[in-house]
Formats: sequence, C-alpha cells, structure tokens
Amino acid sequence: MDQETPTPAQTPAPAPDTAGGESKANQYPLLASPHIHLSGPVDQAMYQSFRDQLGNAPADGTLVIAISTLGGDPEVARLMGDEVRLMRDYTGREILFLGKVAVYSAGATFMAAFPVDKRFLTKGTRIMIHERLISKTITLNGPLRTCVDTLKANLHEIEHSIRIEEEGFRDLVAGSKVDFEEVRERAPENWYIDAEEARDKGLVLDVI
Repeated sequence: MDQETPTPAQTPAPAPDTAGGESKANQYPLLASPHIHLSGPVDQAMYQSFRDQLGNAPADGTLVIAISTLGGDPEVARLMGDEVRLMRDYTGREILFLGKVAVYSAGATFMAAFPVDKRFLTKGTRIMIHERLISKTITLNGPLRTCVDTLKANLHEIEHSIRIEEEGFRDLVAGSKVDFEEVRERAPENWYIDAEEARDKGLVLDVI
C-alpha cells in the first residue's frame, strides 16, 4: 500500500539551507531507506545487482535508487536507465535518484534517466561529466579499397558514439538551468560539480 506520507515530488522544494547545515531528513523521509543500493563500477555485476534488488523491492509506491560510483560502462548505465524509464512510463510509478559521495562518468549517464525533480544528492557528493573515451589501434592490411572501408567503419563508430553521448547530455540537463552547449563545451575537461552547485543549477532537486 502507498503511504500517506508526502513523497518528495509532492513536497515543494525548500529554499536553500541557510541554517548552517541543518538536516533536511524530515522533509524527504523516503530517501532515508533506499530500496536499491548500487556501489562500485558500472558494469554487468552492477546491472545484475540492480535487477536482483529491483525484483526484491516493493511492487508499488515510490521507489528510491541510490548509487555511488567512479564510473564504468556507459552502455550498462543506459541499460539501467532505460529500465527505469520503462517502469516509470508503463506504471506511472515515482522513482527517485539518490547520488552518494561520487556520481562520476557512467553514474551521471544513469542519473540522466531521471527527471531533474526526481534527483537528490547527499552533502559532499560530486558529479563528474566527461566525454566518452575510446582506445583503439587500427591496422590497415590488404587491398586499398578494403583499407578505406575499415577507416570508414571506425569513423562511423566514433560518429555514432558522439550522437549517443550528446543524447545523454541533453537528457542530463533537460529542465535545468544548464544548456546543452555548456555541458558539451565543459565535458572534454572533466566537469566536476559539487552537490550545492548541482542544486543551484537545477540539475537536482535538493541536497540532503
């Protein structure tokens, strides 16, 4: 059964904390006990943990997913994010994101699957956004036309990866005060954003 306690989405966003770090725990009680805890590299092991914990979570009511990660496989992050989106779209269920300590790289990709008003960070947490990385050695060996095809195939792979990356950037900043051009410009230098700045920029609803 759904609890009658107002969920974070139903509670108006409070003004920035000016009381010297006063706890906001009573404003967002559901965040105290996340249903899914994800920690470590974003990889197939994290995805399996995500699926297992999701299977054991309550079938209705607000769902809270907490993550702390230094990064990992962006495609695994997109996969978990897509499952969150499908659950939200098909069930109408409220799903909240809680970033703890570090939400780097693929962690930010996962966060992008949540609307900005469903995102929270704990105090002291940092988000890090960067471009996708590639490391590849291309060996050309054979007829010249085949070499041209090999180079084109690798170029198409890079171009497609850039499009996927930019789709993620747009989702990450949608509804915030950050525009797409800013995140695309700053991503190559590894953009670190602390929790309070993320809140002020509208990338998350609040810091707890």
